[in-house]
Formats: sequence, C-alpha cells, structure tokens
Amino acid sequence: MGQSFCYFLVGLEGQPFLVEDAATDPRTAGHPSVGPMHIGAWAGYPLLDPQGRVLGSFCVIDDSPRVWSRADLETLATLARSVSAEIHLRQSLTAAQDAHQRSADLAHTLQAGLLPPRLRTIPGVETAASYLPASNRHRADIEVGGDFYDLFHTHGANYAAVLGDVCGKGVKAAQVSSMARYTIRADGGEAGSPAELLDRLNTALIAQKAPRFLTAVYTTFHLTPTGLSGTIALAGHPPALLRRADGTVESLGTPGTLLGIMNTLTLTDVSFHLAPGDLLLLYTDGATEARPRPGTAPEDAQAIFGEEDLALALAASRGMDAAATITHLTGVLGTHHGGWASDDTALLALYVPPTA
Repeated sequence: MGQSFCYFLVGLEGQPFLVEDAATDPRTAGHPSVGPMHIGAWAGYPLLDPQGRVLGSFCVIDDSPRVWSRADLETLATLARSVSAEIHLRQSLTAAQDAHQRSADLAHTLQAGLLPPRLRTIPGVETAASYLPASNRHRADIEVGGDFYDLFHTHGANYAAVLGDVCGKGVKAAQVSSMARYTIRADGGEAGSPAELLDRLNTALIAQKAPRFLTAVYTTFHLTPTGLSGTIALAGHPPALLRRADGTVESLGTPGTLLGIMNTLTLTDVSFHLAPGDLLLLYTDGATEARPRPGTAPEDAQAIFGEEDLALALAASRGMDAAATITHLTGVLGTHHGGWASDDTALLALYVPPTA
C-alpha cells in the first residue's frame, strides 16, 4: 500500500482522496509511484467496516491528468459502499459460523454430560441403552436435548436405574437434566424407595427454582436366587414395559405426578420381579410419539407410533438379549419415522439371561 496512494485514505475519516494531476498536486508531487505506475489522475474511496475503520480502498487510475466528473465520483462511491458491505457480510458470516460452531461444541459437550459414557456392569444382568436426538438437531445445531438416563450402584447389593425427560430443549433443559441426574445419584443410597427418591428430587427442583419440569421413571433392584427383584415409581412418565421370557408384554408402574411444579405429589411404589429370560424396558415419549416426516406421506402423516405399537415391537423381540432388543426397537422406530425423529428418544433395557 505504501507504493500507491491508498494510504492517504487512512487519515481522511472516511472521505475520498481525489487527485486530478498527480504530478502537480502538492500532496502527490514527487511521490515515488507516480512515474512507475503512470499515475496521471487518481480517485479513491475508502472501504470501511461498520465502525468506520478503513479496511482498504476502491480506486481508479488514469494515466493522464483529468477532472473527475460528478458521475464518476458517484459511481465510485456506490461501488466502494457495495464492496464494503460485501466484506462486512462475509466477515459477519464467518464470525457467526465460528460462534455457532462453538455453541454446537458446547451443546454436544453438555449433552454428553447427561448420559453415562457406558452403562455400569452388573453381574447377572445384561444392560443396554440408546439415545437418538430429534432430527431437527444435527451436529451443527446448538440445542441440547432434555432426555437422560443412568444406571448405578446404590448400597449393598442394590442398584438403581433412572430415565427422565425434561420439558423443552437448550441449555436450561440441560441444566435441569444434569441437576436431576446427579441429585438422584447423591440421594440414591439414602432414599428408602423410588417414590421417596423422586419426591426428594422434586423438593430439590422447586428449591432451586428449576426453569423446567420433568418426567422420570426410577427403579431400584437387586439380584435374587430366582432372578431380579425391584421396585419402580413413575413421575409423570410413561409406564415401563416388562417382556416375559415367553414374549408376553405388560405395563409396569402406576402413573404419578410430574416433577418440578407442585410441592405435594402422588407417587406409588410398585414391586416387580424378573425371572431368567425376562426384560425390563424404560423409555421416553420419543418412542411412543414417533411419526413419519411431515409431508412425506399425507395419508400417514399423523400415524403415531404409540404405546401399543412399542409393546408389539418389544414382544417381537422375544428371546433377544438387552443389546439385541435395543437394536431391534431402534430399527422398528427408524422404519416407522423413516429416519426422521420428531423428538429425542432414549431407551434403557435390563435383561436377566436364561442362565442367570
């Protein structure tokens, strides 16, 4: 830039720099670029950023002296503004993409924190889980889902499994999901029953003025000589499904109050037993509200994959272990919605193998 006249624009506070005869103009006479660049006349307008800082220049050179006409200058001014706007647009786009990617990375970090990297190994029990985010949130999106699950040891020979669904999406939903998961882990060894644990979680949510309510299913269990015995409670959550070794499926759990809104809840503990070959499935409503992508099949656009459909799909998995069952169910759901999930979907299975 030092070999041209462009640097003259820096100190002109956004004004143009116009020279009609470079050889005689006192500002440019003797300038080292006049001869080598054959500058007879020069007209330049600054390229400005939104703060008025000079990014560069838009200029024209005539190898002979000339008087710049009004039309010449208006055209140059218009072109300079257009180029400045284009530069700003591209800078803004790049900045927005960088910010969006940082937000996406943060969102996926938060999402990963809501789910255990792998399920705990429990002797005598096979476990498997899956999580499918809603299809409107891909890798580049910034929303975080509110579904979460966990499987952990409580005390003695006892274990616990929890699966929840926070209302809404985004960072606030992630905050509530994280708080719920770690509150449950902290209180799991002290609470007397699933209903009591969920009531404790509700108290914590209200005390912290959590911005979202949530539904949850929580179960404690332990191994017995004849399989697995446990207790389950539902807080506004769909009932669990129990698949017997012969393929029959039954609902498990009594409907209860969702968490984070009311101080007084109605929660019920229900006992159950899994014999060898039995499987317990916990799931979020993404599995029972799946529907085809809007507009793909008008006659089936409202065909919701309901609880009965999920029970039938689970029955069809008779004889499958936990991992195969989860794979089977995700495949059935994928076939129904064609790869387009309308909501986050979490599944968690506990299976007592026939050799237990």
